[in-house]
Amino acid sequence: MSTTRRITATAVAVLALTLTACATPRADAPAAAPPPPKLGDVRPAPPASDIVAQGTVMDDAGEISLCTGHMTMIYPPQCSGIPLDGWDWAVADGEESAEGRTWGTYAVTGGFDGERITVTAPPIPLALYDPMAPEDPTGGMPGKTDEATLAEIQQTVTDRLGDEVQVAYVENGYVHVQVLWDDGTYQDAADAEFGDDVVIVTTLLQPVS
Repeated sequence: MSTTRRITATAVAVLALTLTACATPRADAPAAAPPPPKLGDVRPAPPASDIVAQGTVMDDAGEISLCTGHMTMIYPPQCSGIPLDGWDWAVADGEESAEGRTWGTYAVTGGFDGERITVTAPPIPLALYDPMAPEDPTGGMPGKTDEATLAEIQQTVTDRLGDEVQVAYVENGYVHVQVLWDDGTYQDAADAEFGDDVVIVTTLLQPVS
């Protein structure tokens, strides 16, 4: 073999070894970080302390729940909501009754286990309830995402979260989504998937301060 051929063969062998070394990960190399979970793949843990929620308490033949969304327009009204344990009409004021149903609007304090609320304090009629206004998470600044993209994101969020969504709408450059309960889990997932300052998640159940 000529000198030129030997040099060429050696160079090819060295290049092949170099490429093999580059393509083979080290045994002690750290594992790649998993992708962040998408909105809908994660669920917040129940609150560790009491929450307060506003809505209509409906007692339908002894089945008592807190309705936070749609009420029928018929009389007496009907709705479905979060089951309430430990409710006592004797300590509630302002209720109405008709045709086997009793109802009234209240701020309800209690523990939430992810499915039910256990009442831990006397309810306050909403006519007398004056909570502090929540801070605007946008700081009053408009968002920068176009309307068409926001509409698609709104549909994606409502499809994935289903009944968890109390209300969702596009306003001032953001998708605003109110869920029953969030400890930041939904907001973090939305930020990771859609970017910061695109989806604003608020929670209906508020921790007792």
